[in-house]
Amino acid sequence: MTTATPEPPSEGPRTEGDLPSWTFEPGHTEAGFRARHMMVTWVRGLFKDVHGKLYLDWDQPLSGTFTGEIDATKLWTGEPERDAHLRSADFFDVENHPTITFEGRMIERIGDIDFKAEADVSIRGVTRPVVMDVSYLGRWKTPFWVGEENKGTLTRVGFEATARLNRQDFGISWQDELPGGGVVVSNEIELVLDVEAILDTDLEATGAIEYYRTQQAR
Repeated sequence: MTTATPEPPSEGPRTEGDLPSWTFEPGHTEAGFRARHMMVTWVRGLFKDVHGKLYLDWDQPLSGTFTGEIDATKLWTGEPERDAHLRSADFFDVENHPTITFEGRMIERIGDIDFKAEADVSIRGVTRPVVMDVSYLGRWKTPFWVGEENKGTLTRVGFEATARLNRQDFGISWQDELPGGGVVVSNEIELVLDVEAILDTDLEATGAIEYYRTQQAR
């Protein structure tokens, strides 16, 4: 059954080392973005190779912190020539900056399941603070099967985070002009991060941690 989010108690915040830790489930975690193209439509891109950690106790959600790393070389928009251009020095420059990283914390609770977070995001070697809107999507206990044997229970949580940023702030400055004062690519980029994370104590107890260590090392 799902677990409701309790109100945080009045005692002071706990440190990261005191909080339960969670590992991003890479097969069900992704980062996406969209930008305006030619002033009239959207182009969407996706990063599927996202790894990270969450430190969170629902008794004190505002003590929560998170870190993550995205493999920028695996960017996908569905069009190979566009993907190659986005990976080039005109945009992400993945040859010199193959990863995008983020590290942040919850800063405000704005509803039963909604929060504000702030993260230091690094793209192309440039780090800037980005404010995120974070929604809690649920919590569930699931079996972990190896063949026909149930090794135990994995507790999973889900979040969605959205944000807007100006790509020029990160040195992604390529642009071309259109007649009438238009541009080919918008400077404002909309981001969405979908995270499924598994409680580390469950990963250890079931032995599933070895699978995720292997995934992290790839």
